[in-house]
Amino acid sequence: MTAQLDQALLKQVTNTLPDIRERQIVATLNLLNDGNTIPFVSRYRKEMTGSLDEVQIRNVQDTWNHFEKLATRKAEVKNSIDEQQALTPKLAQQIDTATTLQAVEDLYLPYKQKRRTKATIAKEAGLMPLAKWLLAFHSEALTHEVKKYINAANDLPDETAVLAGAHEILAEAFSEEASFREFIRDYTRTHAHLVTTVKKNGEQLDEDGVYQQYYDFEQPLTRLAAYQTLAINRGEKANILRVTLSIDTSAILNFLRFRTIGHHNGPAVAVVTDAYEDSYKRFIGPAIERELRNELSDAANAHAITVFGTNLYHLLMQAPMKGKVVLGFDPAYRTGCKLAVIDANGKFLTKLVIYPHKPAPADKRAAAADQFKNLLEKYQVEMIAIGNGTASRESEIFVANVLHQLNRDVQYVIVNEAGASVYSASQAARDEFPDLHVEERSAISIGRRLQDPLAELVKIDPQSVGVGQYQHDVPTKQLTEQLDVVVETAVNQVGINLNTASAELLEHISGLNHTIAINVVAYRNENGRYTDRRQLKKVPRLGPKAYEQAVGFLRIIGGKNPLDNTDIHPESYPAAQKILKLTDTTDAALGSASFIAATKELDQRAIADQTDTGLATVTDILASLAKPGRDLRDDMPAPLLRHDVLTIEDLKPGMELQGTVRNVIDFGAFVDVGVKHDGLVHISKLTKKFVRNPAEVVSVGDIVTVWIDDVDLKRQRIQLTMINENE
Repeated sequence: MTAQLDQALLKQVTNTLPDIRERQIVATLNLLNDGNTIPFVSRYRKEMTGSLDEVQIRNVQDTWNHFEKLATRKAEVKNSIDEQQALTPKLAQQIDTATTLQAVEDLYLPYKQKRRTKATIAKEAGLMPLAKWLLAFHSEALTHEVKKYINAANDLPDETAVLAGAHEILAEAFSEEASFREFIRDYTRTHAHLVTTVKKNGEQLDEDGVYQQYYDFEQPLTRLAAYQTLAINRGEKANILRVTLSIDTSAILNFLRFRTIGHHNGPAVAVVTDAYEDSYKRFIGPAIERELRNELSDAANAHAITVFGTNLYHLLMQAPMKGKVVLGFDPAYRTGCKLAVIDANGKFLTKLVIYPHKPAPADKRAAAADQFKNLLEKYQVEMIAIGNGTASRESEIFVANVLHQLNRDVQYVIVNEAGASVYSASQAARDEFPDLHVEERSAISIGRRLQDPLAELVKIDPQSVGVGQYQHDVPTKQLTEQLDVVVETAVNQVGINLNTASAELLEHISGLNHTIAINVVAYRNENGRYTDRRQLKKVPRLGPKAYEQAVGFLRIIGGKNPLDNTDIHPESYPAAQKILKLTDTTDAALGSASFIAATKELDQRAIADQTDTGLATVTDILASLAKPGRDLRDDMPAPLLRHDVLTIEDLKPGMELQGTVRNVIDFGAFVDVGVKHDGLVHISKLTKKFVRNPAEVVSVGDIVTVWIDDVDLKRQRIQLTMINENE
């Protein structure tokens, strides 16, 4: 397989990734080319890749794809120029040594098929020799040479028309010179400012003043933040803002004069000067401005997508509330609050609608508390998940009052219900609960989000979960691809219970797709719970490769083989059995202190040699045997449980509270402190140290201690700080 890799591309990838050895890159690419998934390679082929993690493997893949795409484009460009019989050895070398797609396109520009321009017409009229004559800077008078080209038949009736045609040829030629564009692009990128002003009638269109800070705004391109770029783009698209680049052009024009005229003198200097100045004004400047605006947008989009992906990962990896009977509470006013009780395994038990809020009739409001309390007691509900949408805070007050009347400890959690309505109206929700209304399905989803955030959130379009910034402005395809990667990473890192997983969850497992996932569930429904991983081989369309890729990430709790409840791959079961034999460990003793103590005495290198297993794999086997059935999420912060309710009026500057991080964006983090609106911790208030990226300090789902900095009751805004001023 190694010989099939293009050695020139391999060298470029190796030079670009100096921290990864060529041997690792080759092994990784060959594994991926053989149809192995990134989660599988990262977890079960460590000896081959040198223990590269998922991020490094994706980096190898992306870097290879980048250079492969660049090489393909270079070949296309050279073929196109060669067909025009214009490919010189020097030009071919320039294309071959270009390191970016932009550089290749700059070199291709003069040979690109283009619409008929004024310069084209001038060339057709025979003025190309005159343009070359002008660039030779002869000392003869212009009039003598120009008169030779006057030709009424070619629409060149006088000297003015002839010079105008030559001007167009020179201006276009200068605009297509790759070295000119490269310098001007780099200079503009470094020195230009982005300037925004409000358009006429723009303020009327911006009724809420969303873009007010950009009505008269200027910022160097090098200091423009990603969120500013996206906000400005949106304001421009809404016809509220006018956006331009501002730059002192004297250095650019001096560069063009030096490169086109140099130290020459003579009558042609004035003509060439007019041509390069016009070329910059008409062609190069606007093109570079478009390129740099696109460059800014691409970078901002990529950053926003990364922020969204990071937030989504932490949202999916929130600690589950295992083994708890949960009541999902979907708040509402007029239509009543929908309640759904879910057992400890996520099974829907019963539903109820109560009317605790106005404008419901007084008799229904009076009955709501007893109905709610009776439901809690009948099913011995241990935890209540309240959606954070409409009527959430009123419902929280209602719940807190009822809980005070109970003789046992029941707590509640405010759950971010973003996307719950999307799921509730989906085909998957209709298939699972065909007899329930959308709102009732939503209550089930809210409850399950508390029990197992990962299992529930994968059913929802990631763009609907509300943890990004400007996610509706970024390219949908790129966002979807990135979020799919995040979901795949989270699901496979956690591993899932084969006997409870939904098809929506299973399809994100390494090696599986939507069809196979449905078949896995169908087999379970028809034949009963899985008791052995090998039963997966009987699932229709789940072939040997899919089995190899998926089986290690699927758990069977209480099955025939205790190893099936670990992340040990069946191919490594012989090595695991050898370890159990060496430590004289029974199945029941897996994970015990005595087993862990016994493993410390083992010679891992000897086990690796005896079992023909890699040392890294032996290390992973030992870790898995020490913690069978482990869940990475158990180490994450648990949801913040509450008994009592706060209102924004209760908040006073200096008050200390605990809150849950709901969203992390470029300028700070939004924290739920138990009132109607989340508070903002500005980036400058996260810590006393300088922070470039809020994600370095906090993540979605973190439980943090905050202090009230300021409360604006009129605008319902809360400013928080994570800096204890008393320290």
